[in-house]
Amino acid sequence: MVTGIRVAVVDDHPLFREGVTRSLSEIDGFEIVAEGSSKDDAVRIAGSLGPDVMLMDISMPGGGLEAIPAILDIAPSQKIIMLTVSEDGDDVTVALDRGATGYVLKGVGATALADVIRTVAAGERYVAPTLSAKLLSSRNGPAASGKSGLVASLTPREKEVLHLVAAGMSNKHVAIELDLQEKTVKHHMTQIMTKLGVANRTEAAMVLRDSREA
Repeated sequence: MVTGIRVAVVDDHPLFREGVTRSLSEIDGFEIVAEGSSKDDAVRIAGSLGPDVMLMDISMPGGGLEAIPAILDIAPSQKIIMLTVSEDGDDVTVALDRGATGYVLKGVGATALADVIRTVAAGERYVAPTLSAKLLSSRNGPAASGKSGLVASLTPREKEVLHLVAAGMSNKHVAIELDLQEKTVKHHMTQIMTKLGVANRTEAAMVLRDSREA
């Protein structure tokens, strides 16, 4: 049996935190190893328990954005997903620049959140599709717009994969949609990122959107 993904939930709203932990506990493949409500709790949990993925709010005592570098200082490989109500483009940019591996809005459903956690646990970055445009806007410049023409260099299959990823689908769901194996989708994504000169699927999706506007 595959070991479940070990998750910690850090949020200063008890009812919300309880809802997240209960929802994930009811989904196969997840184990809640800790809960917390502040920056200090997050740092302590990362250092003592080393969960596979930490879900963390931005607005909590000590600050979620401030907690990211403090956590990575003692646990460099810790994967962090910001689970927040903030749709501010600057918050998204700061979170990712400081080392967060995911950014999701609190309106997300339990099944979709579980899928995001799996994606991040597998080593990929994830940003809610609705926020990608804001992230693109905050980083828009000659370098970003210059990459837009590279979309034309993708094969028809790679373009299909990229369009589905940009729509918010995980590799697993892309594989189902295109009747492919998940490892094949991962290979396509590697090729796509190499051709576009980007580091992750979020940036690849941003280049696609930029090319549509060009």
